[in-house]
Amino acid sequence: MDELLDFSGQVALITGAGSGFGRLLTLGLVKRGCRLVISDIDENNLAHTLEMAGDKAAQIISQRCDVANENDCKAMVDSAIQHFGRVDIAVNNAGVAHDMTPLHLLSEEILDKQWDINVKGVLFGMKYQIAAMLSQGSGHILNVSSMAGIGGAPKVGAYAAAKHAVAGLTKTAAVEYAKKGIRCNAICPFFSPTAILKDFDTPESQAQLARGTPMKRLAQPQEIVNTMLLMLSPGNSYMNGQTIAVDGGVSAW
Repeated sequence: MDELLDFSGQVALITGAGSGFGRLLTLGLVKRGCRLVISDIDENNLAHTLEMAGDKAAQIISQRCDVANENDCKAMVDSAIQHFGRVDIAVNNAGVAHDMTPLHLLSEEILDKQWDINVKGVLFGMKYQIAAMLSQGSGHILNVSSMAGIGGAPKVGAYAAAKHAVAGLTKTAAVEYAKKGIRCNAICPFFSPTAILKDFDTPESQAQLARGTPMKRLAQPQEIVNTMLLMLSPGNSYMNGQTIAVDGGVSAW
């Protein structure tokens, strides 16, 4: 195995591991020697992720986690310490989008849900992940933001605000804890056909989105996860405080 993608001996936490990027990243890390604590709010989806891991599932601890609940986020870190003794990698991946809504029609309910899951969920995770990493003197946090977190996002304004907050938390942590051996980065994908893209779940609607990209196609979920693996590589040890766009060239326009 190439040493850049060798995660042997590493311990990772992943939220939102029951589907999409979280599931694929779980499978990608466990086959490269990583031990994991994974979570999702949907226990059936989480069980399916474990099934897909096959005989590697013995390296994985899974538990239900509502990231909007601080105690659930703490429990994930506690599990990692109890079972594996440390936390080397934490991926705050769980998130939700909202229905296409013009800014002047956004409701408090929409805003609250975005803040509870997409912002508090990341902050609660980081709070306990950083505490564990401080005790061991090292660690890497990867937050899943979005292209909506580094630019405008018409009709998904609450989502954009939340994902901008994720970028802000990422950069703040990167500066605050770098001298303690802890790095923090964010990945900012363009549209990719996962469950979060429920408003664009037909070939026609996805083709419409693809027309807005230089490559004229959406990213396959595995392409995004491949970038996450490269960002998390133990050999990628000097990247810190970055919000990496994976967008097929959209941000170059």
